[in-house]
Amino acid sequence: MQVIADYVRNIARGATTILEGMSVTFSHMLRPPITTQYPDRTPKPMVDLIPERYRGFLWVDLDICISCRLCERACPIDCIQIDDEKIDKILVESRFDGKPTPKIKDPTRFDINLYKCMYCALCVEPCPTGAIFFTKEFEGSSPHLADMHLRLVDDQRREQVLAAAAAAERKAQAEKAAKAKAEAAKKAAAAAAAAGGPAAQQALAGSATGVQDAPGPAAPGTTPAPGATPAGDPGADGGDGKPSGS
Repeated sequence: MQVIADYVRNIARGATTILEGMSVTFSHMLRPPITTQYPDRTPKPMVDLIPERYRGFLWVDLDICISCRLCERACPIDCIQIDDEKIDKILVESRFDGKPTPKIKDPTRFDINLYKCMYCALCVEPCPTGAIFFTKEFEGSSPHLADMHLRLVDDQRREQVLAAAAAAERKAQAEKAAKAKAEAAKKAAAAAAAAGGPAAQQALAGSATGVQDAPGPAAPGTTPAPGATPAGDPGADGGDGKPSGS
């Protein structure tokens, strides 16, 4: 009798389980369909339906990228390749708080292999300016694998960066030449002073004293009036103290 009871109990338990599962299916038989006809008929653009923290394709804002290469070093499977050139320092605004950040290098190549990317966000987190970030783009179907290899720096921007790097190099060389010239002039002056010795220093001091002791212009009111006889002039009184007309 116990065997029969267990057999009937198992059948009842199986029927109950089936009815519980089918009740969910039966409840949808009377509801309107909710299938989304993507991408032809969507109630809203897909960009608005995707949450903000969605990890779509990676993208880089090259205007605020300072080419620190933290994203390249953080990538565990080498999806990112960066080449850069040194430029004259400029300030860029951070994407996080808008604070100015110095930029002294600009990338001439910034490639992202999306067909290797595992969307771990390890490259996004260390970026100091927020230049690299995830977008809401997810449609990456393509018959060619090379289409998933993003080359973000085009030829025109590469030429601009190379021109800026050349200008920065010329400026650095000019500053270096001016500094070397100033240092050479300073050393020449020090060598000339050391070669002259104490005599040259005394001569220079004496010339400076002579300039200070030289008579200056007459004080106002001491210039003789026209026709007046200067005092002590021997030619004015015949040399004996008497007037020349007596």
